[in-house]
Amino acid sequence: MACESPQARAVPLSRCSSAELAAQAVAEGLTVSVSASTVRRWLAADAIKPWQHRSWIFPRDPDFATKAARVLDLYERVWQGAVLGVDEYVISADEKSQLQALSRCHPELAPAPGRTRRVEFEYERHGTLAYFGAYDVHRAVLTGRVAPTTGIAAFGELVEQVMTAEPYASARRVFWVVDNGSSHAGRTSIARMRAAWPNATLVHLPVHASWLNQIEIVFSVIQRKVVKPADFADLDTLAQRLVDFEPRYNAAARPFDWTFTRTDLDKLIRRIDAHRTEPVAAVAA
Repeated sequence: MACESPQARAVPLSRCSSAELAAQAVAEGLTVSVSASTVRRWLAADAIKPWQHRSWIFPRDPDFATKAARVLDLYERVWQGAVLGVDEYVISADEKSQLQALSRCHPELAPAPGRTRRVEFEYERHGTLAYFGAYDVHRAVLTGRVAPTTGIAAFGELVEQVMTAEPYASARRVFWVVDNGSSHAGRTSIARMRAAWPNATLVHLPVHASWLNQIEIVFSVIQRKVVKPADFADLDTLAQRLVDFEPRYNAAARPFDWTFTRTDLDKLIRRIDAHRTEPVAAVAA
């Protein structure tokens, strides 16, 4: 019962608590009586928690395995079966849009013995901006810039900022790992990148696979340490905070201990195949 949808038993709920499961068991005549605490013990013994749920996106990219595998290879410093040279680099890039400059309606209270930091719930809005980030996954170096909004031009400015600086300006090849956002989507973006920067190669992740993009880890750090809890007098204050964070981050950053490999990808593909009618194509060795 706990592992079935409530609708399968004509129960008008989206999920059931232990008390509701106990009541349903009695209503269906499965037992004369049972307490909610007993149901909780039974569920705990089998590690079943029907009141919890997690969201996920089912992979729909027909080339999911191939696209994901080549990005994982780049993280291992391999491209098309060959080990990258010392003058070849891997950049993970994306944009963080709609960052709001919110100012609290009352000054916050600093933490004190026995008191947590208190931040006013109400706020005033002062507009939004976008932050573009390029992260060298092997050197752990972040390069960022602030723009009024996202777009092809703004992303191009980030690329120019990186590609005109060393060691990338004189590099043999620079691989740019990106998702399928509108600022850098499709084959046109690949051609545009190559035309502007002959030593740059744009590598797209599968659709809905931003979790394979290491810049997203950096963005999560920025969200927790720079943006939240938001209290900025205006957009300029927010922009300056983002700019000032970059050298601080780079001074202490170390490459991420990336552990998701081709082996893990193969296991994921097998799990995906178990839930679809048309299997995902196998990854070439």
